[in-house]
Amino acid sequence: MQLKIMPKKKHFSAGRVPLILFLCQMIRALDVPLDSKLLGDLVQPPTITQQSPKDYIIDPRENIVIQCEAKGKPPPSFSWTRNGTHFDIDKDPLVTMKPGSGTLVINIMSEGKAETYEGVYQCTARNERGAAISNNIVVRPSRSPLWTKERLEPITLRNGQSLVLPCRPPIGLPPAIIFWMDNSFQRLPQSERVSQGLNGDLYFSNVLPEDTREDYICYARFNHTQTIQQKQPISLKVISVDELNDTIAANLNDTEFYGAKPSKERPPTFLTPEGNESLKEELRGNVLSLECIAEGLPTPIIYWIKEDGTLPVNRTFYQNFKKTLQITQVSEADSGNYQCIAKNTLGAVHHTISVTVKAAPYWISAPQNLVLSPGENGTLICRANGNPKPRIGWLTNGVPVEIAPDDPSRKIDGDTIIFSNVQERSSAVYQCNASNEYGYLLANAFVNVLAEPPRILTSANILYQVIANRPALLDCAFFGSPLPTIEWFKGTKGSALHEDIYVLHDNGTLEIPVAQKDSTGTYTCVARNKLGMAKNEVHLEIKDPTRIIKQPEYAVVQRGSKVSFECKVKHDNTLIPTIMWLKDNGELPNDERFSVDKDHLVVTDVSDDDGGVYTCAANTTLDSVSASAVLRVVAPTPTPAPVYDVPNPPFDLELTNQLDKSVQLTWTPGDDNNSPITKFIIEYEDAMHEAGIWHHQAEVSGTQTTAQLTLSPYVNYSFRVMAENSIGRSVPSEASEQYLTKAAEPDQNPMTVEGLGTEPDNLVITWKPLNGFESNGPGLQYKVSWRQKDGDDEWTSVVVANVSKYIVSGTPTFVPYLIKVQALNDVGFAPEPAEVMGHSGEDLPMVAPGNVRVNVVNSTLAEVHWDPVPLKSVRGHLQGYRIYYWKAQSSSKRNRRHIEKKILTFQGNKTHGMLPGLQPYSHYVLNVRVVNGKGEGPASTDRGFHTPEGVPSAPSSLKIVNPTLDSLTLEWDPPSHPNGVLTEYTLRYQPINSTHELGPLVDLKIPANKTRWTLNHLNFSTRYKFYFYAQTSVGSGSQITEEAITTVDEGKMAGILPPDVGAGKAMASRQVDIATQGWFIGLMCAVALLILILLIVCFIRRNKGGKYPVKEKEDAHADPEIQPMKEDDGTFGEYSDAEDHKPLKKGSRTPSDRTVKKEDSDDSLVDYGEGVNGQFNEDGSFIGQYSGKKEKEPAEGNESSEAPSPVNAMNSFV
Repeated sequence: MQLKIMPKKKHFSAGRVPLILFLCQMIRALDVPLDSKLLGDLVQPPTITQQSPKDYIIDPRENIVIQCEAKGKPPPSFSWTRNGTHFDIDKDPLVTMKPGSGTLVINIMSEGKAETYEGVYQCTARNERGAAISNNIVVRPSRSPLWTKERLEPITLRNGQSLVLPCRPPIGLPPAIIFWMDNSFQRLPQSERVSQGLNGDLYFSNVLPEDTREDYICYARFNHTQTIQQKQPISLKVISVDELNDTIAANLNDTEFYGAKPSKERPPTFLTPEGNESLKEELRGNVLSLECIAEGLPTPIIYWIKEDGTLPVNRTFYQNFKKTLQITQVSEADSGNYQCIAKNTLGAVHHTISVTVKAAPYWISAPQNLVLSPGENGTLICRANGNPKPRIGWLTNGVPVEIAPDDPSRKIDGDTIIFSNVQERSSAVYQCNASNEYGYLLANAFVNVLAEPPRILTSANILYQVIANRPALLDCAFFGSPLPTIEWFKGTKGSALHEDIYVLHDNGTLEIPVAQKDSTGTYTCVARNKLGMAKNEVHLEIKDPTRIIKQPEYAVVQRGSKVSFECKVKHDNTLIPTIMWLKDNGELPNDERFSVDKDHLVVTDVSDDDGGVYTCAANTTLDSVSASAVLRVVAPTPTPAPVYDVPNPPFDLELTNQLDKSVQLTWTPGDDNNSPITKFIIEYEDAMHEAGIWHHQAEVSGTQTTAQLTLSPYVNYSFRVMAENSIGRSVPSEASEQYLTKAAEPDQNPMTVEGLGTEPDNLVITWKPLNGFESNGPGLQYKVSWRQKDGDDEWTSVVVANVSKYIVSGTPTFVPYLIKVQALNDVGFAPEPAEVMGHSGEDLPMVAPGNVRVNVVNSTLAEVHWDPVPLKSVRGHLQGYRIYYWKAQSSSKRNRRHIEKKILTFQGNKTHGMLPGLQPYSHYVLNVRVVNGKGEGPASTDRGFHTPEGVPSAPSSLKIVNPTLDSLTLEWDPPSHPNGVLTEYTLRYQPINSTHELGPLVDLKIPANKTRWTLNHLNFSTRYKFYFYAQTSVGSGSQITEEAITTVDEGKMAGILPPDVGAGKAMASRQVDIATQGWFIGLMCAVALLILILLIVCFIRRNKGGKYPVKEKEDAHADPEIQPMKEDDGTFGEYSDAEDHKPLKKGSRTPSDRTVKKEDSDDSLVDYGEGVNGQFNEDGSFIGQYSGKKEKEPAEGNESSEAPSPVNAMNSFV
């Protein structure tokens, strides 16, 4: 059995208890908490909590402090070994041990040398329950030796040659940082042509005359002792071709031929590394640095590739103008061949570096402390990996287990110790040592055997207050060995509460998922084991939620007016709300124009600045609500302001009283341009870190011309001043002289520290780095520290460069960690940083949801229920449950088409969900999976279900074919989604008359197996509208509509249509639709009858006398076309009418070519034919049916439009 010990919590509002505190039940044994009030009589073996690093380099100028801190009950005693033998500190007056601690202090400041105390130290913390040991701490003093003196000859080269300036720094501890500078301590410029190698040498791909100088100096900086050593200066002279020729000429007589040639361009060759291949070995987790530097003319460019793969994304960086390839957090997968390519215009050269990644031991599963009760069983597991594979060794109380006293309850099986039927004498501290040739890991884990009756650690009679309809969490932290069982009761005589309504968590917490008013009462927690029983009472009250029943509303007001916002709040009578008004999520302006009473916020004399979002927030001790409204201020057209100007910039800036952290700045104001200067704004530039960027420094009143400025360390300051008046701000002044402040340790640590694993076995620690201004000095680095939150491990620390991320590998899956990131530079450390909690990486859930049930609600909706998975198996942050469901298909359909699976995700710890949008009358299959931040867990067993029948969709298509005089044939395709078994089709249709009015509706039932139907006995030339839909046993589906027209009765049309038109097929157009109506046919008949009557009347009047002087008029017109007509056809030659003596309108006569032009006739066929002119004869036979061959009548007819033209009327049939 693994003992669970829950810490004491004091919560007075169950609604505000973070759920994670109650649900994170530990799956391993915990430490016994050293609580003096509750658990003061419990014993615990020692645990090392803090120790010095394994490789401990000390400053020989300071006292040596070797840390060793431990905890235990009773408090442990400490002893030390040095170089494997007992270290008797009492015999050395310079060595003392801190009281209550194992930390050694060796006083070498007064006398003694640090070298005397070099060696390997190990601390042992011991009490009656066992002994814990520290790592082997190798203590070595730092060294910063001088360069050996050497004579350096000046170097003379021809322009274009390559060069390597050796540095060869002295070997120090730790290794020195190398850089090249001149006599003025200015760094030498570097480029693709000139760069420093990893070994410190300075490489020239080709030299230029400007490289000539006498002070190439290599510096070595030793950070531990804060010293810098300097090599002798190297002199270099680069001679151009002209200078070389002059030198040769001065040493030869005139008769000799001389002349130096310029250096030829040449392809690249490598200066380092040598040859075509080289080897590189690096340890896992380190930074792999590969370097290739080439010479050539022109200067070569370096490229990198990995021969058997791609360079890792986000871990690959290039330094030194791409001459150095760096891969961070290198792992075994990064082994392989890397190729650097140097290329210029004359060629390319390759070099292959074979990389092998080895690994010091790293944890897969470190042993954890184990608390057992007598007679129980348990295991200690120690698993580590490395390259080569590490050896696992066990110690007990610091002694190899092979020579330790025998324990019958203990059995060792490789990396596992199995305990069975433990007794109190089995208590001990075990050490696991994993080692290979590259390092070792040492972990302490104790086995503590305790027999304790139950104890409830939660305070008695706590009152929990919860808002209705929210979860209520009642705490019952407990301790006991063996592990007690927990039961909850409500009231004095209630029975035990069960999980049908309540949730009983492993840590003793009782959860009421949705608390109601009747949940109010007294609850009792009872803890039992074989040694006894303990109980505790808590009280729960349910409160009404706070609500805003009258919210503030959007308002638009004019400048200078008044506005009021109202906010009425309803709350529980026992809670006292606090009403707060905010503007743009901040406090209201401190202005008497803003006033707040019980329910209102009033703003008087509104200005433009008052516009924004106003929020009413009501808060009680249990909940809070808010509502917002926008105020928009409308300003009148502004009155033109008097023409003034901004001030002229200040001038004559001067720095005085220059101290480490302050300086006095003085200036002379410029002209204020008729508007008094209200203030001066001072800005600074940091030429060292952010050249060209100006930052705000200070503001002073417009009457001051001097300011005392506070400065930061290690900043190269320049200042400028701007003046401001009511018009605006001046342009900046000229910059002051520069002032460089001294360096100091950082005064702040990185912000936004986070720990989040990206893999199941890692922890990625990230932070926002300090900028150059915040670094306060050179050599900015970060000390990254971490340890498991719930373990006894000491802090593990590493110092990294100025980066923003560090990855801890080999962590357990989803374990909380405490993290610290501390800044440091060459001067010292920043203050102790705050601790931040993070989590190692998540892994996929292990267990599928069980007991999946499906309740079909209707034909398109189903409800799915499932049992939640144990939270221990989630192995990450529970995000919810995901349902995969799909429509099952036959094997033949599956072969033809991919099954489309749908996904629904339900957030949180839900146990049911709804599946909408299902296809009726279908078979579905589903499964459920749990989801965490890593992904999905395994799927539950597939569960199938059927949906009932539904109404069908509309038929896929409907078309009308083969129209006749009295019948139409309908063809259709069945519905694409029948949603059941079709029982029949329903066809409804009705006629539509010429005014688009609908006639009577006819219903017709058609068998479901039909896809074609003919309707007979319909009216000819009639438009019908059809409504068509399918039916199942559930009901009718959606309908599809269509319209069609029966054909024209050709027999009835023959009397009025010319033969060439009447014989054709009637067209189903809008014109045919009108022309086939009875009223239109009657109208045309009436017009024809009227024309016939008029002709008869004219004929009678002609025979009665009064001849028309046709002859004279025809002679007067002398129309050769009309004259023969009169002779051939004299029917109307003598016709006379008083109206005929009216003068003819201009252009009213028919032209001689016997064509009717559009501009000459209102009855043009072009106007009425709508593009079907081709249906008329060229000789106008259509017109001849009604008008004969008279030529003069059309001219008269054009004068009046009272009678409709027969041509117009009959053309509508076409």
